[in-house]
Amino acid sequence: METFSAIPVFVAVVEHGSFSQAAIRLGTSKSAVSKRIRELETKLGVQLIHRTTRRLSLTEAGERYAEYAFKAFSAASEGIDSVTQLQGKPKGLLKINTPMSFGRLHIAPLVADFLALYPDIELNMVMDDKVFDLVEGGFDLAIRAGNLQDSSLIARRLAPCRSVICASPDYLAKNPLPLTPDDLLKHNCIHYSYFSGGSEWTLLGESEPVKVKIRGNYQVNNSEALQQAVLAGLGVAKIPTFIVGKDIASGKLVPLLTDYDLPLQTLYAVFPERRYLPTKVRVFLDFIVDRLGGDHPYWDKQ
Repeated sequence: METFSAIPVFVAVVEHGSFSQAAIRLGTSKSAVSKRIRELETKLGVQLIHRTTRRLSLTEAGERYAEYAFKAFSAASEGIDSVTQLQGKPKGLLKINTPMSFGRLHIAPLVADFLALYPDIELNMVMDDKVFDLVEGGFDLAIRAGNLQDSSLIARRLAPCRSVICASPDYLAKNPLPLTPDDLLKHNCIHYSYFSGGSEWTLLGESEPVKVKIRGNYQVNNSEALQQAVLAGLGVAKIPTFIVGKDIASGKLVPLLTDYDLPLQTLYAVFPERRYLPTKVRVFLDFIVDRLGGDHPYWDKQ
């Protein structure tokens, strides 16, 4: 039985390639993880892991053991998921990852209501624009926008993610109104530095997409900081409407080049593929889809 209880520790070490990272995943110390692996090796009578100052690697015995350990761990995890579906009340730790601005503006305000409905759930929300590996990070679910790269993840559509090119009335009072995409070349176009398209904006006209290599004196890796700069009259920006919907509705920002569409992205909830979706994940998904508004999110109804 001692060897069975060591399987999650062994799996974490193999997945992360590090005792210290495995310890973070398991919520324990590096020394405890190292000791557990040594005990497992002693019990089995073979060395499973080569240890060097730079990295860890599996021995031949470790490779063979890993094949069965991962199957056993996966089966046990599916068993836990299956049983939790029978819970009368969703419970347990729910770890989620959201982009910084979207999480702060649209998920964090919902947390109190969600936990009031499901008090037996312990929510750990990590807000970061970095794209985490869900399995390595121990996340149950992440919210992401755009095209999904990892085909091993299951995605549920949450809402459309529209963007708008805009500027403040003060900026437009001092600069000519852009009427065509090429007119943007005459403007101080500030932008989000994590944008996958870099400094190239794409606008969709009647015939074919128009690409403009914009230039400006400010870029920043946070959409709300970009919003503040546009409101202050620094320049023209392309920003998601979930950030500036209220500013557009109130007249603090003016949408530009409205005869052109911008590529539409989608907000997704993504989670690792599993046979049984834990109840805590399912109720969170249903809750945020209902609150965000689905195909007609509330920030686009301003």
